[in-house]
Amino acid sequence: MSGTSAALEPPADAVKPVRHPDAPAPGELLGAHYEHCFGCGGGQVHGLHLETRAGEGVSVTAEFTVQPAHQGAPGLAHGGILAAALDETLGSLNWLLRTVAVTGRLETDFVRPVPVGATLHLEAEVTAVARRKIYSSATGRIGGPDGPLAVRAQALFVEVAVEHFVHHGREEEIRAAMSDPDRIRRARAFEVNP
Repeated sequence: MSGTSAALEPPADAVKPVRHPDAPAPGELLGAHYEHCFGCGGGQVHGLHLETRAGEGVSVTAEFTVQPAHQGAPGLAHGGILAAALDETLGSLNWLLRTVAVTGRLETDFVRPVPVGATLHLEAEVTAVARRKIYSSATGRIGGPDGPLAVRAQALFVEVAVEHFVHHGREEEIRAAMSDPDRIRRARAFEVNP
């Protein structure tokens, strides 16, 4: 990354991330953390519908196909959509740590345009953990894992309590998510978004 801020550099006392023993197995599809999430939820008509799989260690892969509703310039993905795809993929890493965390900082480099109809292949990994801070990086390539680099990012996630979402979210959505009888879905609903 060129010009990465000091806030994204792990401190000297940071440790190597450790995959939680109950994390999904490598290759397992993580599924949507929340049905109405713009990044991964099936309930969003124009959402990314990102499909994320657990990787080795503390890594994930994800894919999404750029739709006409995702364009900025004619025929090209909007930069904000690409940043959202990176953020969603990076946020999914927290499921491997079994940590509830929110995006604290996201720096994105846009390397090449991504055309409508292209499938963006994303790879992300946690690089370090320091107390409540989780440092991670991601890349997005056009067409597959060996395709041309289109976007890359570094991020800092901050561990929070579930109460963060309860205090800041809209009451009706919070109530609906909290009343879900599926314990796993209920916990995952509050997994990654600020």
